[in-house]
Amino acid sequence: MNQHLTHGELAQLIKTRAGITIEPEALRNPSATFDEFGVDSLGLLGIVGELENRYGRKIAAGAEMSKSPDEFLDAVNTSITAGA
Repeated sequence: MNQHLTHGELAQLIKTRAGITIEPEALRNPSATFDEFGVDSLGLLGIVGELENRYGRKIAAGAEMSKSPDEFLDAVNTSITAGA
């Protein structure tokens, strides 16, 4: 199993969990924010739950409050690789 969440996987999770289609390339923009895509903390909370089920470990507290895709990916990838 991949132990690193990518922008492409995040885009797919946003589509399935928050119902918003975003191109992975747009998420790679370092100045991108979830607000500009219409993704709120509730959508991110659903994604966090999915990832916790997928990886069998807790995701860093507050990941659902991330302001940007890069901030979210940093929190998630740190969590899923800890102890891996």
